[in-house]
Amino acid sequence: MSGYPAVKRGVDIAVSAAVLVVTGPLQAVLAMAVRRDLGSPVLFRQQRPGRHGELFELVKFRTMRDDPTARDAQRLTRFGCFLRSTSLDELPTMWNVLRGDMSLVGPRPLLPAYLSRYTPEQARRHDVRPGVTGLAQVRGRNAVSWEDRFRADVEYVERLSARLDVSILLKTVALVLRRTGIAADGAATMSEFLGTGTPGPASVGAVSAGRQGGPR
Repeated sequence: MSGYPAVKRGVDIAVSAAVLVVTGPLQAVLAMAVRRDLGSPVLFRQQRPGRHGELFELVKFRTMRDDPTARDAQRLTRFGCFLRSTSLDELPTMWNVLRGDMSLVGPRPLLPAYLSRYTPEQARRHDVRPGVTGLAQVRGRNAVSWEDRFRADVEYVERLSARLDVSILLKTVALVLRRTGIAADGAATMSEFLGTGTPGPASVGAVSAGRQGGPR
């Protein structure tokens, strides 16, 4: 694995650049559709911790109305639900991959507030760049518990290899086509992580903390 991180970064640059070029026209259409559905701004921007916990600005298409006092299920529009279920809202995130904030594969970037809530073992998820998809996503996406997600994230760090990345990417395509694991059981998306040993997924009535339906 000694030389793989450099190869992985090269693949990230090549693939993200190609995706941005190929999907340029589609992203333009989606941007107009988001503006018609939700108004401006078209892009959702939020600070997320990357490798070693360093913050960067994550970008993706908006899928929710701008009302932080409303419940996630109320803020998520029909078109926004379509974008999330197909992962089309993630297309602008390729800019994060191209810039080096993220990788195609790695632990999903969550919220800065979670940094102080991780156990030392869970915090190892930040030993690598966060990813657009990851081992936790192909094992259930938002339908698995936080503890299971973090165990998968740490397992990814320990098993980092080209073979594992290819396997995750192929499984991600199948997952998106099936549109499974989009939300936690009984919730519009995923509940807030309050720390290991705290209650599980919140109900649909939970109020979001000003984020786009919780991290995925």
